[in-house]
Amino acid sequence: MADFSKEEVERYARHLVLREVGGPGQQRLKAARVLIVGAGGLGAPAALYLTAAGVGVIGLADPDKVALSNLQRQVLYGTEDIGRAKVDRAARRLRELNPHVQIEAHAVAVTFANAAGVVEGYDLVLDGTDDFSTRFAVNAACVAAQKPLVSGALGRWTGQVGVFEGRPCYRCLVPDVPPGAETCSAVGVVGALAGVIGAMMALEAVKRITGAGEALSGRLLIYDGLSGEARTVRIGADPDCPVCGR
Repeated sequence: MADFSKEEVERYARHLVLREVGGPGQQRLKAARVLIVGAGGLGAPAALYLTAAGVGVIGLADPDKVALSNLQRQVLYGTEDIGRAKVDRAARRLRELNPHVQIEAHAVAVTFANAAGVVEGYDLVLDGTDDFSTRFAVNAACVAAQKPLVSGALGRWTGQVGVFEGRPCYRCLVPDVPPGAETCSAVGVVGALAGVIGAMMALEAVKRITGAGEALSGRLLIYDGLSGEARTVRIGADPDCPVCGR
């Protein structure tokens, strides 16, 4: 197959025979550049699946080092990685998984000051961070650069995934930091839930890149791990949104 080595054809065989992906879709994956902001509970499984899927270039942005408490859910890392930079250890593991994928490590915190520069050069962005300041900065940069954003979040037993492309944007859903906002470190999170939501984020990215199916654009999928139930709600565009509003 054009543009693929024999090894790649075998590696991606299950995609190549999949009607909604096939050769053209796999070529789009190979040509894509995806940025993952946050290499933690959500970013780790998303990075594994996007690397396995053959995304051409994957960027990882995270300033943190691996901690022992991460290993309950951040399956990209091992005990020997504790104390080392997440993006460096992640890059090494992902290159071992698929040497055909180029991994770019950004050991930085994404802020309003640098978000535009970090996002620049990528086609699609995944945000799996756990603080609203970073989420707001990433969203603003994606809206300004007209880049699709796949956003995931989780806490305790519940997770959510949404895709934002222009309007509505993430700030239409979350205009301000919610009062009494909880963090996983404060209230806990079941480890396997991170895998569920992170894989969903990767799935939405694959769909968006290949054009398969219907992306969660303008919609939010909410998954309740305790009940095993999921529902999808539409997100309305806020005319007074500070980022995408009139």
